[in-house]
Amino acid sequence: MKPPPFHYHDPRSLDDALGLLVDKENTKLLAGGQSLMPMLNMRFVFPDDVIDLNRITELASIGEDDGRIRIGAMTRQSSLERSELIRNQCPIIIEALRQVGHLQTRNRGTIGGSLCHLDPSAELPTVAQGLDATIHVQNKRGTRTLTMADFPAFFMTPAIEPDEIVTAVEFEPWPQGHGFAFVEFARRHGDFAIVGVATLLELSADGTVSRASITLGGVGPAPIRCSAAEGIVTGSTGSDAAISEAAETCREIDALDDVHASAAYRRHLAVTLTCRALRKAYDRVSGETAL
Repeated sequence: MKPPPFHYHDPRSLDDALGLLVDKENTKLLAGGQSLMPMLNMRFVFPDDVIDLNRITELASIGEDDGRIRIGAMTRQSSLERSELIRNQCPIIIEALRQVGHLQTRNRGTIGGSLCHLDPSAELPTVAQGLDATIHVQNKRGTRTLTMADFPAFFMTPAIEPDEIVTAVEFEPWPQGHGFAFVEFARRHGDFAIVGVATLLELSADGTVSRASITLGGVGPAPIRCSAAEGIVTGSTGSDAAISEAAETCREIDALDDVHASAAYRRHLAVTLTCRALRKAYDRVSGETAL
Protein backbone atom coordinates (compact mmCIF):
# COMPACT_ATOMS: atom_id res chain seq x y z
CA MET A 1 0.00 0.00 0.00
CA LYS A 2 0.95 3.63 -0.39
CA PRO A 3 0.54 6.36 2.23
CA PRO A 4 -2.45 8.70 2.16
CA PRO A 5 -1.79 12.19 0.75
CA PHE A 6 -0.23 14.71 3.12
CA HIS A 7 1.68 17.98 3.09
CA TYR A 8 5.41 17.60 3.74
CA HIS A 9 7.32 20.22 5.75
CA ASP A 10 11.11 20.46 6.09
CA PRO A 11 11.94 22.99 8.85
CA ARG A 12 15.58 23.89 9.54
CA SER A 13 15.16 25.03 13.16
CA LEU A 14 13.32 23.90 16.26
CA ASP A 15 11.46 27.22 16.38
CA ASP A 16 10.18 26.70 12.83
CA ALA A 17 9.00 23.19 13.66
CA LEU A 18 7.20 24.39 16.76
CA GLY A 19 5.53 27.11 14.70
CA LEU A 20 4.22 24.50 12.27
CA LEU A 21 2.73 22.52 15.15
CA VAL A 22 0.82 25.64 16.19
CA ASP A 23 -0.44 26.33 12.66
CA LYS A 24 -1.35 22.75 11.73
CA GLU A 25 -3.85 20.54 13.55
CA ASN A 26 -3.43 16.96 12.31
CA THR A 27 0.34 16.43 12.18
CA LYS A 28 2.94 13.71 12.58
CA LEU A 29 6.61 14.28 13.34
CA LEU A 30 9.15 12.39 11.22
CA ALA A 31 12.35 11.41 13.04
CA GLY A 32 14.03 8.20 11.85
CA GLY A 33 10.84 6.99 10.20
CA GLN A 34 11.33 3.37 11.25
CA SER A 35 7.82 3.24 12.75
CA LEU A 36 6.01 6.14 11.08
CA MET A 37 6.71 5.13 7.48
CA PRO A 38 5.25 1.61 7.82
CA MET A 39 2.26 3.07 9.67
CA LEU A 40 1.71 5.54 6.82
CA ASN A 41 2.11 2.87 4.15
CA MET A 42 -0.36 0.57 5.89
CA ARG A 43 -2.69 3.54 6.45
CA PHE A 44 -2.81 3.15 10.20
CA VAL A 45 -2.40 6.94 10.48
CA PHE A 46 -3.84 9.73 8.29
CA PRO A 47 -1.98 13.00 8.99
CA ASP A 48 -2.71 16.11 6.98
CA ASP A 49 0.87 17.30 7.53
CA VAL A 50 4.19 15.53 8.17
CA ILE A 51 6.94 17.61 9.78
CA ASP A 52 10.43 16.27 9.08
CA LEU A 53 12.86 16.94 11.95
CA ASN A 54 15.95 15.56 10.24
CA ARG A 55 17.43 18.95 9.21
CA ILE A 56 17.22 20.37 12.76
CA THR A 57 20.84 19.87 13.76
CA GLU A 58 20.36 21.38 17.22
CA LEU A 59 18.40 18.27 18.21
CA ALA A 60 21.27 15.86 17.48
CA SER A 61 23.97 15.87 20.16
CA ILE A 62 25.61 13.83 22.90
CA GLY A 63 27.19 15.71 25.77
CA GLU A 64 27.86 15.98 29.48
CA ASP A 65 26.96 18.96 31.61
CA ASP A 66 27.30 19.30 35.37
CA GLY A 67 27.70 15.55 35.81
CA ARG A 68 24.65 14.61 33.71
CA ILE A 69 24.49 13.05 30.25
CA ARG A 70 22.24 14.88 27.77
CA ILE A 71 21.28 13.33 24.43
CA GLY A 72 19.43 15.26 21.76
CA ALA A 73 16.20 13.64 20.61
CA MET A 74 17.35 13.34 16.97
CA THR A 75 20.58 11.55 17.87
CA ARG A 76 20.87 8.39 15.81
CA GLN A 77 21.02 5.09 17.62
CA SER A 78 24.21 4.23 15.73
CA SER A 79 25.80 7.48 16.98
CA LEU A 80 25.07 6.40 20.54
CA GLU A 81 26.52 2.99 19.79
CA ARG A 82 29.79 4.59 18.64
CA SER A 83 30.01 7.28 21.35
CA GLU A 84 33.01 7.05 23.67
CA LEU A 85 31.14 9.11 26.27
CA ILE A 86 28.27 6.63 26.32
CA ARG A 87 30.66 3.67 26.34
CA ASN A 88 32.54 5.06 29.33
CA GLN A 89 29.64 6.52 31.31
CA CYS A 90 26.62 4.39 30.41
CA PRO A 91 27.60 1.13 28.68
CA ILE A 92 24.16 -0.44 29.24
CA ILE A 93 22.87 1.76 26.40
CA ILE A 94 25.35 0.20 23.99
CA GLU A 95 24.53 -3.31 25.20
CA ALA A 96 20.83 -2.63 24.65
CA LEU A 97 21.39 -1.03 21.23
CA ARG A 98 23.19 -4.13 19.98
CA GLN A 99 19.81 -5.84 20.19
CA VAL A 100 17.83 -3.07 18.48
CA GLY A 101 16.95 -4.08 14.92
CA HIS A 102 19.97 -4.14 12.63
CA LEU A 103 22.75 -1.73 11.66
CA GLN A 104 20.71 -0.22 8.84
CA THR A 105 17.76 0.58 11.10
CA ARG A 106 20.03 1.94 13.84
CA ASN A 107 21.57 4.29 11.26
CA ARG A 108 18.13 5.89 10.86
CA GLY A 109 16.43 5.32 14.20
CA THR A 110 16.69 8.05 16.85
CA ILE A 111 16.51 7.94 20.62
CA GLY A 112 13.66 10.47 20.65
CA GLY A 113 11.68 8.51 18.10
CA SER A 114 12.00 5.30 20.10
CA LEU A 115 10.96 7.01 23.33
CA CYS A 116 7.96 8.71 21.73
CA HIS A 117 6.78 5.58 19.91
CA LEU A 118 6.85 3.81 23.29
CA ASP A 119 6.56 0.28 21.99
CA PRO A 120 6.26 -1.87 25.15
CA SER A 121 9.05 -4.15 23.89
CA ALA A 122 11.48 -1.45 22.77
CA GLU A 123 14.89 -1.47 24.40
CA LEU A 124 15.59 2.26 24.80
CA PRO A 125 12.46 3.12 26.84
CA THR A 126 13.32 0.22 29.17
CA VAL A 127 16.86 1.50 29.66
CA ALA A 128 15.62 5.08 30.12
CA GLN A 129 13.30 3.92 32.88
CA GLY A 130 16.15 2.06 34.55
CA LEU A 131 18.31 5.18 34.44
CA ASP A 132 15.57 7.39 35.93
CA ALA A 133 15.89 9.56 32.85
CA THR A 134 14.36 13.00 32.45
CA ILE A 135 12.62 13.88 29.18
CA HIS A 136 12.78 17.48 27.94
CA VAL A 137 9.87 18.76 25.83
CA GLN A 138 9.24 22.16 24.28
CA ASN A 139 6.52 24.17 22.58
CA LYS A 140 6.11 27.81 21.60
CA ARG A 141 5.18 28.72 25.18
CA GLY A 142 8.29 27.24 26.78
CA THR A 143 9.95 24.06 28.02
CA ARG A 144 9.17 21.48 30.66
CA THR A 145 10.52 18.15 31.87
CA LEU A 146 8.96 14.79 32.60
CA THR A 147 10.45 11.85 34.44
CA MET A 148 10.56 8.68 32.39
CA ALA A 149 8.19 7.15 34.94
CA ASP A 150 5.60 9.83 34.06
CA PHE A 151 6.33 9.95 30.33
CA PRO A 152 3.94 7.13 29.21
CA ALA A 153 0.33 8.38 29.26
CA PHE A 154 -1.10 5.04 28.16
CA PHE A 155 -0.35 2.30 25.63
CA MET A 156 2.20 3.58 23.07
CA THR A 157 1.28 7.19 23.85
CA PRO A 158 3.62 9.69 25.55
CA ALA A 159 2.28 12.33 27.93
CA ILE A 160 3.06 15.27 25.65
CA GLU A 161 0.72 17.81 24.08
CA PRO A 162 0.06 17.99 20.30
CA ASP A 163 2.12 21.19 20.03
CA GLU A 164 5.14 19.80 21.93
CA ILE A 165 8.35 18.21 20.67
CA VAL A 166 10.71 16.04 22.70
CA THR A 167 14.08 17.79 22.50
CA ALA A 168 16.39 15.72 24.71
CA VAL A 169 16.76 12.96 27.27
CA GLU A 170 18.98 13.48 30.31
CA PHE A 171 20.19 11.27 33.12
CA GLU A 172 22.84 11.01 35.79
CA PRO A 173 25.34 8.25 34.97
CA TRP A 174 26.06 5.61 37.55
CA PRO A 175 29.53 5.63 39.18
CA GLN A 176 32.48 4.25 37.25
CA GLY A 177 32.79 0.48 37.64
CA HIS A 178 29.09 -0.15 38.25
CA GLY A 179 27.53 -3.42 37.16
CA PHE A 180 25.10 -3.51 34.26
CA ALA A 181 23.32 -5.94 31.99
CA PHE A 182 20.64 -5.84 29.32
CA VAL A 183 19.24 -9.22 28.32
CA GLU A 184 16.19 -10.06 26.26
CA PHE A 185 14.38 -12.91 24.57
CA ALA A 186 13.18 -12.47 21.00
CA ARG A 187 12.28 -14.96 18.31
CA ARG A 188 15.08 -13.69 16.06
CA HIS A 189 17.95 -11.29 16.61
CA GLY A 190 16.71 -7.80 15.81
CA ASP A 191 13.06 -8.56 16.52
CA PHE A 192 11.24 -6.71 19.25
CA ALA A 193 11.80 -8.49 22.54
CA ILE A 194 9.04 -10.57 24.06
CA VAL A 195 10.64 -9.68 27.39
CA GLY A 196 13.75 -7.60 28.12
CA VAL A 197 15.49 -6.73 31.38
CA ALA A 198 17.76 -3.77 32.17
CA THR A 199 19.78 -4.09 35.37
CA LEU A 200 22.22 -1.74 37.11
CA LEU A 201 24.11 -2.48 40.33
CA GLU A 202 26.47 -0.58 42.61
CA LEU A 203 28.55 -2.23 45.34
CA SER A 204 29.67 -0.86 48.69
CA ALA A 205 33.21 -1.35 49.99
CA ASP A 206 32.26 -4.61 51.75
CA GLY A 207 30.99 -6.18 48.51
CA THR A 208 27.28 -5.88 49.23
CA VAL A 209 24.87 -4.30 46.77
CA SER A 210 24.27 -0.69 47.84
CA ARG A 211 22.02 0.31 44.96
CA ALA A 212 20.01 -1.57 42.34
CA SER A 213 17.84 -0.79 39.34
CA ILE A 214 15.80 -3.54 37.66
CA THR A 215 13.43 -2.70 34.80
CA LEU A 216 11.31 -4.99 32.64
CA GLY A 217 10.27 -4.29 29.07
CA GLY A 218 7.68 -6.17 27.03
CA VAL A 219 5.75 -7.32 30.09
CA GLY A 220 3.35 -4.39 30.54
CA PRO A 221 2.10 -1.50 28.41
CA ALA A 222 5.16 0.51 29.56
CA PRO A 223 8.51 -0.35 31.18
CA ILE A 224 8.10 -1.63 34.75
CA ARG A 225 10.54 -0.90 37.58
CA CYS A 226 10.74 -3.91 39.88
CA SER A 227 11.05 -2.15 43.24
CA ALA A 228 10.42 -5.35 45.22
CA ALA A 229 13.28 -7.13 43.44
CA GLU A 230 15.53 -4.10 43.91
CA GLY A 231 14.81 -4.13 47.64
CA ILE A 232 15.71 -7.80 47.97
CA VAL A 233 18.99 -7.62 46.09
CA THR A 234 20.10 -4.41 47.84
CA GLY A 235 22.20 -5.37 50.85
CA SER A 236 22.94 -8.84 49.49
CA THR A 237 26.28 -10.18 48.33
CA GLY A 238 24.95 -11.31 44.96
CA SER A 239 24.37 -14.85 46.11
CA ASP A 240 22.35 -17.21 43.94
CA ALA A 241 19.71 -17.35 46.68
CA ALA A 242 19.29 -13.56 46.80
CA ILE A 243 19.17 -13.27 43.02
CA SER A 244 16.60 -16.06 42.74
CA GLU A 245 14.45 -14.52 45.46
CA ALA A 246 14.57 -11.13 43.79
CA ALA A 247 13.72 -12.57 40.37
CA GLU A 248 10.77 -14.54 41.75
CA THR A 249 8.99 -11.28 42.59
CA CYS A 250 8.52 -10.80 38.82
CA ARG A 251 6.06 -13.70 38.87
CA GLU A 252 3.49 -11.41 40.51
CA ILE A 253 3.44 -8.91 37.63
CA ASP A 254 0.20 -8.36 35.73
CA ALA A 255 1.69 -9.22 32.34
CA LEU A 256 0.40 -8.62 28.83
CA ASP A 257 -1.42 -11.51 27.15
CA ASP A 258 -1.49 -11.34 23.34
CA VAL A 259 -0.74 -13.22 20.12
CA HIS A 260 3.00 -13.03 20.74
CA ALA A 261 3.05 -14.64 24.19
CA SER A 262 0.74 -15.50 27.04
CA ALA A 263 0.87 -13.62 30.33
CA ALA A 264 2.14 -16.77 32.07
CA TYR A 265 4.97 -17.16 29.54
CA ARG A 266 5.96 -13.50 29.91
CA ARG A 267 6.09 -13.88 33.69
CA HIS A 268 8.24 -17.01 33.30
CA LEU A 269 10.61 -15.13 30.99
CA ALA A 270 10.72 -12.17 33.37
CA VAL A 271 11.89 -14.41 36.22
CA THR A 272 14.46 -16.25 34.09
CA LEU A 273 15.89 -13.16 32.41
CA THR A 274 16.03 -11.17 35.65
CA CYS A 275 18.14 -13.96 37.15
CA ARG A 276 20.50 -13.82 34.18
CA ALA A 277 20.71 -10.03 34.15
CA LEU A 278 21.39 -9.78 37.89
CA ARG A 279 24.08 -12.44 37.73
CA LYS A 280 25.74 -10.78 34.75
CA ALA A 281 25.61 -7.33 36.36
CA TYR A 282 26.97 -8.58 39.68
CA ASP A 283 29.80 -10.48 38.00
CA ARG A 284 30.74 -7.32 36.13
CA VAL A 285 30.73 -5.04 39.16
CA SER A 286 32.73 -7.57 41.14
CA GLY A 287 35.29 -7.77 38.33
CA GLU A 288 34.60 -11.28 37.08
CA THR A 289 33.44 -10.29 33.58
CA ALA A 290 33.75 -7.26 31.31
CA LEU A 291 31.85 -5.62 28.47
